[in-house]
Amino acid sequence: MRSTFLLLAPALIAAAGVASQVSAQSLPTAPTVLADGTLLEISAEGRTSRVPDVATIRAGVVTQAPTAAAALSDNAGRMARVLAALKKAGVAPRDIRTANVALAPQYRYADGQPPAVTGYQASNSVSIRFRDVAKSGAILDALVAQGANQIDGPSLSLDQPDAALDEARAAAVKIATARAQLYARAAGMNVVRIVSISESGSNDGGSPPPMVFMARAKAAPSTEISAGETDVSVTLAVRFLLK
Repeated sequence: MRSTFLLLAPALIAAAGVASQVSAQSLPTAPTVLADGTLLEISAEGRTSRVPDVATIRAGVVTQAPTAAAALSDNAGRMARVLAALKKAGVAPRDIRTANVALAPQYRYADGQPPAVTGYQASNSVSIRFRDVAKSGAILDALVAQGANQIDGPSLSLDQPDAALDEARAAAVKIATARAQLYARAAGMNVVRIVSISESGSNDGGSPPPMVFMARAKAAPSTEISAGETDVSVTLAVRFLLK
């Protein structure tokens, strides 16, 4: 875990009193009232781990046909079966959201000739949120069996990350306090109090965007998705007054 510090001499702290003569944009972030002493600023990151309880996966259907109408019609029929499979698996309507609908011509290219339209490709995909991560793999197998031929995911996250974030915040304060005491001892001073705390960044446990892969016509019989653990982190900037 990294930490940085900034020591400000008492004279510099007193100079902050001329704020009325300086534009607001040029002023550093500092407490309004400061006693004589030295400011020490610590940047600390607190972390905790949780098992993700939500998996978000994008599943869709890609179809091709000689005409746009045929491509859309075929796509709509297969997508209807995919949505029915999701409903049968117990996925709530609020956890199913249309992600993309597209129709595009397909071309054949030849030297010295203009591109020729050979057909049309239609695609339709939905974003599905699984609240039981262990069952998501089996549901994906069922979707492929019903016509889904494009899978994107999973993205694993926490349904309610607030408690984990608060735990990380508390850890960051403890780390910053320990660092401040270390620097104070090295400088022959004591930590008097915390002057300010600001949060400069956080990670609520979400995983990065996954890669896209195309499913085969027949899905593997035992697709598994392992939740593992995810890190929840918060970075704080904490100012201490030393004397």
